[in-house]
Amino acid sequence: MTVTFYFVRHGETYLNRYERMQGWSNAPLTKEGQQGCVASGRGLSHIHFDAVYTSDLKRTRDTAELMLSQNSSHQKPTIIEKEEFREIFFGSFEGLEVEKVWPKILKQANATLVDSKRILNTLHDMDEHHDAENYMMFWSRVEKGMLDLLKTHKNTNQHVLVVSHGMTIRMMLEAIIPNFMFDGHLLNASVSKVRYENGQFYLDYINRTDHFVWE
Repeated sequence: MTVTFYFVRHGETYLNRYERMQGWSNAPLTKEGQQGCVASGRGLSHIHFDAVYTSDLKRTRDTAELMLSQNSSHQKPTIIEKEEFREIFFGSFEGLEVEKVWPKILKQANATLVDSKRILNTLHDMDEHHDAENYMMFWSRVEKGMLDLLKTHKNTNQHVLVVSHGMTIRMMLEAIIPNFMFDGHLLNASVSKVRYENGQFYLDYINRTDHFVWE
């Protein structure tokens, strides 16, 4: 039996629009961000989700609620918030302009986006207060969340919606999918579909937005 996970990045927030670092900081969804969540939800409206998880940051719960508002299932599951699925904490870089931070981090780390360990360890080291999460701090909490999901849902043939954050989802997939090579940024309200079958994760697709249904 198989459990299918639909990992969704939250809709566009104002900090996304302003191209600011947004980890544990929480900005509301823009009007366009809300519309994107609804369009994504319409495109998945035929799927009955047996469980829905979000991070404990409001932008992910708002995204899940907007998506579920379009679902055709008569019985919608209760949304469960898990802090394990929060975005990376950027420490003193929170709220700064992305273009002034990320190029320096990638250059210092001598890394691309698929080099999560080097990137997060460099992020932590470059934060003058060393509050930004390093890789072990980040992965120890995210792994716990994934193990909880597997314990609850493996071998159930269920469909599980997980609304989280761009870097959290990408790094999660990097850790669980063999030979993962996606070196890009997940789009707002995009969907990445993963199956867990016979002890192995399989990536069906990533960063999908062509399912969006606009009014």
